[in-house]
Amino acid sequence: MPLRIVFMGTPDFSVPTLRALAGAGHEIVAVYTQPPRAAGRRGLELTSSPVQREAERLGVEVRTPVSLKGETEQQAFAALNADVAAVVAYGLLLPKPVLDAPRLGCLNGHASLLPRWRGAAPIQRAIMAGDVETGMMVMRMEEGLDTGPVGLVEKVVIGADMTAGDLHDRLMDAGAALMVEGLRRLETGALSFTEQSKEGVTYAKKIDKGETRIDWTRPAPDVHNAIRGLSPFPGAWCEVAVGGKPERLKLLRSTLADGMQAGEPGEILDGQLTVACGSGAVRLTEVQKAGGKPAAADDFLRGTRLEKGTRLS
Repeated sequence: MPLRIVFMGTPDFSVPTLRALAGAGHEIVAVYTQPPRAAGRRGLELTSSPVQREAERLGVEVRTPVSLKGETEQQAFAALNADVAAVVAYGLLLPKPVLDAPRLGCLNGHASLLPRWRGAAPIQRAIMAGDVETGMMVMRMEEGLDTGPVGLVEKVVIGADMTAGDLHDRLMDAGAALMVEGLRRLETGALSFTEQSKEGVTYAKKIDKGETRIDWTRPAPDVHNAIRGLSPFPGAWCEVAVGGKPERLKLLRSTLADGMQAGEPGEILDGQLTVACGSGAVRLTEVQKAGGKPAAADDFLRGTRLEKGTRLS
């Protein structure tokens, strides 16, 4: 029997799961997502979330409450008589009356190997920390932040030069398939849950703009992990003097440059955008000038001449 599902999600990351659940023949009785936000150049246009746009395409009712703490919203949720809620990057904590309303509870698709990287930015934080493995998990939700027992896991290797954007897309697709499988097992009573370990708990706090400027005095692996962990958004950056004035340069991809000669932190060491760090060096492979488009290092250097010895700050 198909399940009656409430889907709760907001960003692009959530869309493949919504699409996969609908494609699996389940009845999506409503979609909850964050309200439209101001966007556009002047911030005056209200833009619906990616999940709202997909739900409208599927012809599913969309609800956009700013909070689920009120009794009226909780009663409206319970009145849906859902079998289960499937939650992927929704953006609101679910209070206990909401968690308890669906017959089979609420399942969350989370992009880390819990209990490591509970919280808001698990993909970025895993890369920035130099983790070599992460994954998707389907867990039963509790009142705590990502504390519930885990039902399904799919591990994913983090490549040496993989960016947060690359990993986002890999986990996004893996998460959709995993949630479909989780609900298939839940429907037949074959989904068992394991409590999370109390050891190894870490929290993936939101990315702060203050940590996006590259500190070239850090060791090369730390610089490399920061660049790829912040790519493509919000983007690591530095400043470089072009024509006598500083310009912001967004750093999108890099690789460790083994065997390079030492230089002062931030010093360009060759004609390939290899930059010295506190120890070791990184080679910048994709960058973006302010107001420009992302460009491979070779293409960038054809339009912007940066001599060996130039300092990035």
